[in-house]
Amino acid sequence: MQTLREILDAVAHGGPPPADGVTVVVPQECARDAGVLAFTAHAVVFTDEDPAWVRAALRAVECDPLAAPMHPRFLSALLERTGRTTETIDTMLVGPPLPGRLPLPLVEITEGDHSRIGYARGRRDGVRAWAAEGGVLVMGRGIGGRLEVSVEVDEGARQRGLGRLLAGAARRLTAEPLWAQVTPGNARSLRAFLAAGYRPVGAEALLLSATARSAGCSRTRS
Repeated sequence: MQTLREILDAVAHGGPPPADGVTVVVPQECARDAGVLAFTAHAVVFTDEDPAWVRAALRAVECDPLAAPMHPRFLSALLERTGRTTETIDTMLVGPPLPGRLPLPLVEITEGDHSRIGYARGRRDGVRAWAAEGGVLVMGRGIGGRLEVSVEVDEGARQRGLGRLLAGAARRLTAEPLWAQVTPGNARSLRAFLAAGYRPVGAEALLLSATARSAGCSRTRS
């Protein structure tokens, strides 16, 4: 069976799991991150809980088996079982690295307490951030060591395409596929990442530990 990291690597390079109606259970990569990933007719539950318990909890949900891994009743049971917290179900997007010049000037942020950076440090390792006029982009290693990006645009700089430029610039700051997680209701952010060349590959529900935070959780890929 593939590890979580191997599954994510394959997806990032255009190899999604088979649409076979199966839900697989794999171990967590670290104490901080557990959760559920949903792909086309395939799901991955990554947890250190007993796989037999996970499968029994999925069977107990009265719905289409394909929907069970992301069903509120299953997620609630998993949260109660693990004592973890969650926020929302996100769309997962991935964009390949891009060559060439940045589409806008960026200055790396090495000091300061921007809220977006603080948020990332609770969920990612190796966090780095860059500022542009009117916005910020943040990158770090999250689930399974994958490289993740988030962007934020100041209120006064919105509706000008800056989010798209920041998301596109991030692809020029790395030599590996770049992941983004966007709640489906945030249509503006979703449009920005789609316009910047990211493609939707699935959905995720991230379950965070109440105690374990970013501290070497996401090892750099070799």
